[in-house]
Amino acid sequence: MSELELVSKNRCYSGEVRKYTHASAATKCRMTFNIYLPDVAISGSERVPVLYFLSGLTCNEDNMITKGGALPYMSQHRIALVTPDTSPRNAGVEGEDDDWELGTGAGFYVDATEDPWRTNYNMYSYVQLELQQLINANFSVDCSRTSIFGHSMGGHGALVLALRNPGHYKSVSAFAPICHPTTSNWGRKQFAAYLGSNESDWVEYDATELLKVYDGPELPILVDQGDADQFYSSKQLQPSHLVISAECNKRSVKLETRMQPGYDHSYWFIQSFMEDHIEFHAKNLRK
Repeated sequence: MSELELVSKNRCYSGEVRKYTHASAATKCRMTFNIYLPDVAISGSERVPVLYFLSGLTCNEDNMITKGGALPYMSQHRIALVTPDTSPRNAGVEGEDDDWELGTGAGFYVDATEDPWRTNYNMYSYVQLELQQLINANFSVDCSRTSIFGHSMGGHGALVLALRNPGHYKSVSAFAPICHPTTSNWGRKQFAAYLGSNESDWVEYDATELLKVYDGPELPILVDQGDADQFYSSKQLQPSHLVISAECNKRSVKLETRMQPGYDHSYWFIQSFMEDHIEFHAKNLRK
């Protein structure tokens, strides 16, 4: 297991926001993440639940923790928050900085199988395995009480990780997630590059398809979507497809979707409903 290097530490809402960097076996480069720790976790007097947030295209580990408005609620509920980066950076992959929808800032939370991406672009394994092992080993968190949420590409990632790992997460939520990437331009482009031309290989990273066959413990899911979101209007997100899959699988999932009038795809939207999402996770993490 790699050693964590502390980059910064700031006092915030009866706790600390810390930034760490480490060598990653999954991505073969250095990765960076932020973690908010309430005081009881810093002192070690309590093992707290942990909530992971996966960010969207072009973002890094800082966007949500600085702009999402989450920390007052994390402090209130004494939950740790982890915000990883969205891709490897400076990995030396040819073309990784040429297209904002592919490569740097656009890891799509998959394990790439195609050249030139497969050596470094393994964000599924990084988040699900390596990062969580590091968090569990180095901080006073209760890994049996873990939940996950995300935005856009990160909402896609959160849904996929939860659906592919039954029982691992107490709950999952998403702001404007890419719900059916095998049928939208945000998804088909990246999956073809990272996973190859065989579309049957793409299904394991598609929340709508995974939801149809999910048969694990009941999974509470909350999805918020703004109706003024340009990417919703252009059919990149397709939350209705997720709803249809959930209706076919009422036995194992408990999906709540909410359409929010007038809201777009930005962090203004995320801030507006952040309290609801953290309350949702806090309730499920207490079970």
